[in-house]
Amino acid sequence: MTGKTAKRVVLGITGGIAAYKTAELTRLLKKAGIDVQVVMTDAATQFITPVTMQALSGNPVFVNAWDDRIANNMGHIELSRNADAILVAPATADFLAKLANGFANDLLSTLCIARQPTCPLLVAPAMNREMWENPATQRNVAQLITDGVVVLGPDAGDQACGDTGMGRMLEPDVLLGCLKEILMPASRILAGKRALVTAGPTFEPIDPVRGITNRSSGKMGYAIAEALKNAGADVVLVSGPTSLPPPSGVKNISIKTSSQMFDEVKANLKGVDLFFAVAAVADYTPATPKTQKIKKSTENMTIDLIPTVDILSWVASQNDAPFCVGFAAESENVVEYARKKREKKQIPMIVANSALEAIGSDSNRVTIIDEAGDHALTVAHKAEVARQIVSHAANLFLSGKRNQPVGVTSPALKSVKNA
Repeated sequence: MTGKTAKRVVLGITGGIAAYKTAELTRLLKKAGIDVQVVMTDAATQFITPVTMQALSGNPVFVNAWDDRIANNMGHIELSRNADAILVAPATADFLAKLANGFANDLLSTLCIARQPTCPLLVAPAMNREMWENPATQRNVAQLITDGVVVLGPDAGDQACGDTGMGRMLEPDVLLGCLKEILMPASRILAGKRALVTAGPTFEPIDPVRGITNRSSGKMGYAIAEALKNAGADVVLVSGPTSLPPPSGVKNISIKTSSQMFDEVKANLKGVDLFFAVAAVADYTPATPKTQKIKKSTENMTIDLIPTVDILSWVASQNDAPFCVGFAAESENVVEYARKKREKKQIPMIVANSALEAIGSDSNRVTIIDEAGDHALTVAHKAEVARQIVSHAANLFLSGKRNQPVGVTSPALKSVKNA
């Protein structure tokens, strides 16, 4: 142990090629002052040895449930009882299936099931893209989220098999950041605060089968909701149509249209401390949607579009408005347009990104813009980007920054513009 106050993590390793990344993760955990107890499956030992993990963790590594080094041969009890969290990285499709269905046929799966209710369980999936996209795997992941398991990733990119797509384990530094949000009490800086998040696209009906929408996946908004929850906030997520499972521990409200999103924001705004407008809300909606399907003809058709309500501006204009964070997805002049949007909406903070790069991607490159200027973040998985955005917003909020008129002649902002 690194001391009486050190956090203790059981780090589970299952049989995937990404096990090599877990060696680096162990090093980072130790560097952060976290005590690491490694537990491996038999298959994991084919990819990285217990000797390596013991050297890196500084603790004995356990594989067998009947290891006589464990008191009373009850490893599933002894190893999990004093743990502050259990992280399985990589978590293979087979291991996710075990957890989702309650199987306990080895030491690692048994201790995960035997853990105390107060011990969070996190899994970092890693597998071939076809395995990740398989309906059985997706059902298992959805069940784990329902059961309160924190699913970290996966990411998209090149894979060991030669394919490219979803299934890569998150990088060790990202996993460390996510784990620290859960482990470190100091990181729960929004404990006792309420946050409202909008995410995903909206769908504006033209007729019963057609509509106007956009390509927003909702991933950034869902990551923001997860990061806010990890920071201790009580979170309500108002989401347009997406294929994403709602983050565990977050109240999710599903909507379709921009007017429905506006209604739910108004209904849930009372007592909210922070508002994150991440959703890609349609700017226009058909004035008179048809009640029956429009039939095709050879004539040109004109649809009368009217502006939708600017939800963020409305929230920011309220007398008791929460701390508002806007998002600007632009296809050109990204930072410049975002600055103008922040000024127009009179909000303390906005996050700018390229719509062409961000939509549908699991990673993002953003610039945070506030009264002090521009803060460019390096490209990272959206979970890590969300953590940094929430941390920045929380610090501004707790320092007393509120929604207020934003002047283009502000000395801090002017200095950035002239840089």
